[in-house]
Amino acid sequence: MKDFNSNKDGKKPSASFVVGAVALLFLIVGYQAALFIHKASVARIIANHDEPDTVFVYASENASQAVGVTANERPVASTSSATTQSDNHTPDASMFGEPCQTTGSATDRAGNRSPVAGPAEAASPYRKKPSGVPNTSGKAFGTENKALVYKKGSGSVSNSFRRNSEHSPLAEQIRRNNTPRKYESFRFDPNTVSVDDLMRLGFTQKQAQSIDNYRQKGGRFRRRSDFAKSYVVEDSVFRRLEKYIDIPKIDINSADSVTFMSLPGIGKFFAGKMVSYRKELGGYSYPEQLMDIWHFDQEKFDNLKDLIKCDTLATLPYSLWTLTEKELATHPYIGKRAARSIVIFRENSPKSEWTVSNLQKAGILDPDKASKLARCRIAKP
Repeated sequence: MKDFNSNKDGKKPSASFVVGAVALLFLIVGYQAALFIHKASVARIIANHDEPDTVFVYASENASQAVGVTANERPVASTSSATTQSDNHTPDASMFGEPCQTTGSATDRAGNRSPVAGPAEAASPYRKKPSGVPNTSGKAFGTENKALVYKKGSGSVSNSFRRNSEHSPLAEQIRRNNTPRKYESFRFDPNTVSVDDLMRLGFTQKQAQSIDNYRQKGGRFRRRSDFAKSYVVEDSVFRRLEKYIDIPKIDINSADSVTFMSLPGIGKFFAGKMVSYRKELGGYSYPEQLMDIWHFDQEKFDNLKDLIKCDTLATLPYSLWTLTEKELATHPYIGKRAARSIVIFRENSPKSEWTVSNLQKAGILDPDKASKLARCRIAKP
């Protein structure tokens, strides 16, 4: 009986293949471990948002001097001590005993509880002063908290100041990148909205700049679905913004050839024909008149009908009952022969009978031309 589990040629995998497979396995495991460590580190940094990297503690007799130092004169602190600018007193961790009862507390990076007034910390004007900003207050940057501590060996209670240093720039950057962004929802045109407004809508600066670069290179969002196809637009973001996307339709009675060329399937030839045919008609009365153009078929019209509109208020009604024979002959639905007959019809019929349907009954217009002309805006007799 044939052993289907054996190699077809009876050969074992080569050593290089085995080594490569094992190396790939370790690479995958290492990559997943790195992702886990990175996520855990980011979560830890975010969780320690209110815990400073360094805490400065000042004795009461040096507190006024410490508060008045500048940013460049900030005392250097380690995990075990904090040094003031005074030569008379240098407090360290050994001089502080167990804290007395206070109204609030805070936890340092080592997990120790410090007797600080919680509300004072939140309300301090020295909290988290950004780097690079000039110090105009004459006080050191950081968070200042007044606390009561025991002096070891003396048994007396003394006032001291606790001040937090800034977090590292990398920690602040990680925290900013992982802080949920505030966003707004308002109507916008993705073809013209600014980068700042895109960021207000919830996009990052990089995503907003990517959308703007696409537009600068000639890209255009014709439909809402086109905006959803952008790789920087997440599905959840599009679902939130879909009803606010407002892409104006192109008015075929006012658009120029360049604007027509932005429509799908419309090149230079059809754009020029759409403009010239509009002049012959005296203005479009309905969008389907575009299909009168040579080779402008139903398929081409279906591809753009949701992107256009026909504003008839921008054009004047066609003066069918007052134009001369020569002027009537230039209309695509009339021609020279029908123009002469219409003039005769007007001369021999009362105004109450001046209708397109009566022109068809009189045999002046064929049914196809009469139906198209009847849909046009015609001035009253």
